[in-house]
Amino acid sequence: MGEQITAIQMKHTINCRGKLIDFSTPQVMGIINVTPDSFFDGGKYNSESGILQRAESLLNEGASILDVGAMSTRPKSELIAESEELERLIPAVKLLRKHHPEVVISVDTFRASIAKAAVEAGVDMINDISGGTLDSSMFSTIAQLQVPYILMHIQGTPQTMQDNPQYKNVTREVLSDLSKKAHELKLLGVHDVIIDPGFGFGKSVEHNFELLRNLSQFQVLGLPILVGLSRKNMINRTLQTKPENALNGTTALNMVALQHGAAILRVHDAKEAMDCIKLHRALSNSNPNFGVS
Repeated sequence: MGEQITAIQMKHTINCRGKLIDFSTPQVMGIINVTPDSFFDGGKYNSESGILQRAESLLNEGASILDVGAMSTRPKSELIAESEELERLIPAVKLLRKHHPEVVISVDTFRASIAKAAVEAGVDMINDISGGTLDSSMFSTIAQLQVPYILMHIQGTPQTMQDNPQYKNVTREVLSDLSKKAHELKLLGVHDVIIDPGFGFGKSVEHNFELLRNLSQFQVLGLPILVGLSRKNMINRTLQTKPENALNGTTALNMVALQHGAAILRVHDAKEAMDCIKLHRALSNSNPNFGVS
């Protein structure tokens, strides 16, 4: 089954407010955390100048999507009030939309009300780390908003997910969960869904590596696959390092993800992710002259 799925040539286009994104070439999603407590870059981008400089850097390095988050979802993170999430998020979204009117902007939230406010402020896409499990209104809200939706798998909540995650077969269970929810979204009229296995969200290090080894199996759903491995614990635990020193490990695993069908790399470091994509394209010989001047 795995070999057969790997052989599928995935080509899928999503519609972002009339702008088509073609994932026949993988895309880079750059992370902008307007939070004081994110695991790697918390507190760095809390001013207008910091947010704009971060966006400029990501875009100049090759990111085509900016993913803005206003509440940390790292393990054991504190749940902030909806009003606080809005106060952090909406000004940042409006600022980015004003200065980058053509850029695809995603918002990282699991709250349906925040998703609605973000889209009204100019956001193109919603990235829900809970896959609809933390807000029962999320799926119907996405159907109403008619924006692309990133459907991620999680076991538990950010506060509990790493206590003792358990699976009989992590690949089968995550794939089954995403399949059922993608079908539910389709029935509601959501046309553009991106799936994310949820590395680090209710998975042990061993679970994460098993999912990465079997990532090609997720192509059976016929949907673009987002992979978020950037500087995460599976790298740090394996290499006995810290997030600030995990770029090389991130790059290594991003290349593996591309080889197994990833359509979006969600990263803190856009240049290195773009390098992976260029080298992967050269390796696959899809365009022998790609990047040659």
